[in-house]
Amino acid sequence: MTTSLVKGFCRYFSTGTILLSQMIGLEIAPRQALATPPQFLVVGGGSSPCNNEIALEKNVLYFQRTLKELGNQPQVATYLFANGNQSQTTVRYLDPQGLEQYKSPEIPYLKGAATLDNISNWFNQFITQKKSNSIFFYYTGHGGENEKNSDNNYASLWQNSSFTVKGLAKLLDPLPPQTTFVAVMTQCYGGSFANFIYQDANPRKKPAPQNRCGFFATIKSQPSVGCTPLVNESDYRDYSSSFFAGLSGRDRVGKSVSSADFDKDGRVSYREAHAFAKVDEKTPDLPISTSEAWLQRYESDKDRDILSEKPIAEILTSARPEQYYVVESLTKFLNFKLPQNLLENATNQTKSDLIDPQRNVYFRRLVMELKNIHLEQKVRKTGDKEEINNLDRVLKCESGSLN
Repeated sequence: MTTSLVKGFCRYFSTGTILLSQMIGLEIAPRQALATPPQFLVVGGGSSPCNNEIALEKNVLYFQRTLKELGNQPQVATYLFANGNQSQTTVRYLDPQGLEQYKSPEIPYLKGAATLDNISNWFNQFITQKKSNSIFFYYTGHGGENEKNSDNNYASLWQNSSFTVKGLAKLLDPLPPQTTFVAVMTQCYGGSFANFIYQDANPRKKPAPQNRCGFFATIKSQPSVGCTPLVNESDYRDYSSSFFAGLSGRDRVGKSVSSADFDKDGRVSYREAHAFAKVDEKTPDLPISTSEAWLQRYESDKDRDILSEKPIAEILTSARPEQYYVVESLTKFLNFKLPQNLLENATNQTKSDLIDPQRNVYFRRLVMELKNIHLEQKVRKTGDKEEINNLDRVLKCESGSLN
């Protein structure tokens, strides 16, 4: 591979400790919930029965188990799923013979249909009831790309309706300024929703007064995986599976996973769960958060050259623990050497390495993570207090947790 081709490619693109109690078979009490937990809103399902896959229903059920694992009762959340009717056969799945079938949803505490009216009513009630200063929003469904403006993609709702990035921002705008809003969204082209942190969801405007942040299965220009009619959850490989496994310490089939508490402070933050998913999730997805999308605005050709030519170990000197985990894990998978730069490492790859789809995905994730580290330092070195404060606000939001 020529140097120019590798350079262009570069541009494009902990093991946890087993608890003693587990070793001797003791039951572990659920972790204590936060003193003032957020209000939870879960929206899921397809826009019609034919794309309302069983995996979307199982994602909601896994979220309920995650809440319980983290010390919250599942009924504290509001669940809006598909048409909201437990008696109609609207969930598509494949039976053991591989034949398409439909069944009724089986989601405890289901409150109603995944419609824009129901979502809007929930936000209005949040404002009037004043039960909490924070919201945790989980969306598991389908998304689409706005061909005219990829900064305003959409997420699907029941009856072939949808809400856009700007539409979500309009629901958030009336919230009290002290409100913290955290979103986990797993749909195709979901990275576009990182723009809800800005006024009018416009990345050319200032951030909104509320603390807003989010984590998305993939970037705004790429589809994601996970909407499957397969029944066996052990086969699921998607962002929801990895993010909530990292957050709770338990995967969707009930097995313990390595701790994502990378900074060893006794809790797993959303940002650490996001880092866990970048390594754990063997899919074509390119996970991204609001702070990472925000930093991309600062990228220049010079930054791309620096990322290609600076030793990986040197970039890592300013990495946070969860960023170090991502880079170290991905470089091990790729057999990259930390003292070398991306260009040198990529040049040493074999032809079979270069055509391996999963290696290419991990390489792109590695480039993205190194870019995040480098661009954050670039912003801080500018000395621009307003921009540094904006970045820190988003990072603080992302460092929240449910434990």
